[in-house]
Amino acid sequence: MVVLIVVNQADIASTNQADALLGLVTWNPLSDVDGHRASSCKHVRMWWIPTGVLYEDHLDLRWEAATGENVDEVIFPSRHAAASGQASLTLHPIGVPHLESGERGKYGGVGGTAPPPNPRLAPWWRKLNRLATARSELSGFDLSLETTHHGPCLNSPSLFIEVGSTDATWGHLPAAQLLAEIMVEGLGLIGDEVTSWNAESHAGQLVVVTLGGGHYAPRGNNLGLHEGVWLGHMLASYALPFVQTEGEPEGNWKQSIDAAISATREAFPEGYLVVSMDKKAFRGWQRQAIRDHLEVLDIPLLTTKQILARLETA
Repeated sequence: MVVLIVVNQADIASTNQADALLGLVTWNPLSDVDGHRASSCKHVRMWWIPTGVLYEDHLDLRWEAATGENVDEVIFPSRHAAASGQASLTLHPIGVPHLESGERGKYGGVGGTAPPPNPRLAPWWRKLNRLATARSELSGFDLSLETTHHGPCLNSPSLFIEVGSTDATWGHLPAAQLLAEIMVEGLGLIGDEVTSWNAESHAGQLVVVTLGGGHYAPRGNNLGLHEGVWLGHMLASYALPFVQTEGEPEGNWKQSIDAAISATREAFPEGYLVVSMDKKAFRGWQRQAIRDHLEVLDIPLLTTKQILARLETA
């Protein structure tokens, strides 16, 4: 099983992170894979895609077909775009579970689906906060998780690790260097840090899916800083579309929750999966619909206070 790092050659934030990775550990060149440059370091493979990655579905399966190697997870070093222009470093899972089933997303992905979230999300979020806050050259950068959004469509646990938010900072070399350090250390290419999920040693540990709130995942940001919390999919309010009716609410809210929970279960076998909801993000009837649906699914709905209390007794 290998970890696949997919580099977007049309994205300076992605190529800068790749260059930093090449400088931190020794990589061995491989023969081109599916016509594209590739390199290897221990169990990690780096693969350069020339014209963007959001619409490059099934990269994991394509690598497997070309090499015979099974892909355990996929990581996308990338740029992050935001109208605010605020310099930022972000991490997020991918998928568009709220769109109509089978619909192609504007920025990739297939409606009604979400790849499994990469279990490294929370450990790397904590590591990002530890490292970035100690570096003066990154003092102007905001740090944030983002909620689940955009493509591509994959089978393997995936995450994006990004430098934002405009061309003024996409090429920021210290930012790329920091994210590359997180990757090589977090993937075990240097040292022996454990940031992956192990069904045997981590069985019963807390895995949180968050519902509601803004795109920059305030609930995930807070919970993910606590050791012992693993983060799955995080759905913003816009990814839970409700249509009020006299009976059960319509819209794709239930489809979105189901896809997020199913994919998170797949990423964290033997984990204790719970949901944390931003109550202020929903109207009363929406909150009740979510509670009723989670009860049918037998998924605990916990407050932040309850989650932290459970950590103390774990």
